[in-house]
Amino acid sequence: MTDPAQPGADRALIERFLEMMAAERGAARNTLAAYRSDLALASDILKGALVAATADDLTRLSATWSDLAHATVARKSAALRRFFAFLADEGHRPDDPGAALPRPGTRRPLPKVLSLADVDRLFAVIAERLAAEPLDIRDLRLAALVELLYGSGLRATELVSLPRNAVAPDRPYCILRGKGGRERMVPISDRARAAVAAWRACVPADQPWLFPSGKSFLSRVRLFQVLRALGAEVGIPPDRISPHVLRHAFATHLLAGGADLRALQTMLGHADIATTEIYTHVDASRLVTLVNERHPLAEARARADEKQATVKRA
Repeated sequence: MTDPAQPGADRALIERFLEMMAAERGAARNTLAAYRSDLALASDILKGALVAATADDLTRLSATWSDLAHATVARKSAALRRFFAFLADEGHRPDDPGAALPRPGTRRPLPKVLSLADVDRLFAVIAERLAAEPLDIRDLRLAALVELLYGSGLRATELVSLPRNAVAPDRPYCILRGKGGRERMVPISDRARAAVAAWRACVPADQPWLFPSGKSFLSRVRLFQVLRALGAEVGIPPDRISPHVLRHAFATHLLAGGADLRALQTMLGHADIATTEIYTHVDASRLVTLVNERHPLAEARARADEKQATVKRA
């Protein structure tokens, strides 16, 4: 057992904690990277004494977060609370001071969403590029990337790391392993399968990845850059377009079209439906239209108006 008072105890126990999160909780790689960064920074602020921190130490530590975004504070608090719970559970310390950390509320900012007109403009540019002579194969890749992001709601990491044969030409879905190692079935539209097939013909048969780059696959950073360059062509500012914005658009437009919330939860790979419910931020005009057109009283009013019009004509 590592003694919290020993030099280097922070580093050793942080690594053990991350190993536990990966093995027992199935934490995603990006989650582990964020936790490692948060815990290492907290250790630096506390001068290597994080594992022995008191409630007062954590109060002072959290005071340094006053200028950070709400979501960042929530993530840092969650990382530290889990870390101290792990230390207590494993017997590395007799108490758990995590209660001293702030617990930001569960409010979530509404996601940025592209309108249908925005999406149409993006695809119009892609269509123009694909019709150009000579054809640039990077535009085939762009078409496949955008079709999968908007047509299937993939996360950026899921998209860039797709195996070469993940999307089959004769199968309208693919099986993905998302956050926490959870598998889900994702529908793939005919358009997306056609775009992927056209791009895959340009990918060497011995390549393990659908979107290769160097010795690995396309980076998330490069994906962001490609999308923002495309957005700039149609006048969408860089802060309004990203892989996650296209995922938000996929979800929001499906719901607006009448999709079931539970089905959407499955397609997006959300463990908790509360995460999916953020997409129910429908605009007020649509809600008014829905009530006026679908409510039983609206139907009764329509029948009365029709009857009155018939009487007047008679």
